[in-house]
Amino acid sequence: MEEFYIEDDGIRLHAKLDMPEGRDKCPLMILIHGFTGHMEERHIVAVQEAVNSVGIAVLRVEMYGHGKSGGEFRNHTLYKWVGNALAVVKYARNLDFATDLYLCGHSQGGLLTMLIAGMCPDDFKAVLPLSPAWMIPDLARSGEVLGATFDPAHIPDELRRGDVILDGNYARVAQTIHVEDEIRRYHGPVLIVQGDRDEAVPYEYAVRAAQLYENAKLVTIPDDDHCYTYHLPMVTEAVTDFLREHS
Repeated sequence: MEEFYIEDDGIRLHAKLDMPEGRDKCPLMILIHGFTGHMEERHIVAVQEAVNSVGIAVLRVEMYGHGKSGGEFRNHTLYKWVGNALAVVKYARNLDFATDLYLCGHSQGGLLTMLIAGMCPDDFKAVLPLSPAWMIPDLARSGEVLGATFDPAHIPDELRRGDVILDGNYARVAQTIHVEDEIRRYHGPVLIVQGDRDEAVPYEYAVRAAQLYENAKLVTIPDDDHCYTYHLPMVTEAVTDFLREHS
């Protein structure tokens, strides 16, 4: 494992690169955590290890305001995450060993995966949104973020739920994003994985995404939650099966 930072306009993004054993050249997957998450979460590490097991390198990166990366959590927005991800994709494209690129993200990282796949459709052999939180823009337009409600035409300067605090710009940015536009721009293989008892992202969004994509497979994890507390091996099996088919 190699640990380092990737620069994005003055923000240092914490990254770790895990190579599969015995491979000098191989495909590479970029793997991104979710809202309030980081690269060492149980489900993120499990996916990284599963991807390595099929001969694919994994570049885990923490986005603005998360983990050991720069920026304050309360000031992060989807625009900042998009900028971060584009810088990471540019970095990955220039790695000599990488023969193909894949993109995978969980929750808000899954939403980011859907956005970046549409923006850079020629860069990725396949993308894997896991429990993608692509309802965030819809909720922001209706006046809800973090379960807190507000007037969507008059967004407050601060959004708060318990100990989690966000600047109002998070909602202002989210309102402008239309994920369906980027779904239509990506034509490669897509794997969506979600628990049918996800408490954070309505399962119906996974079904709808699978219908909107041109070439998508939805794997439902029965009786499981947002971070796959109960059946994580089913998630990693779905990921490895998909990658063996599309590598």
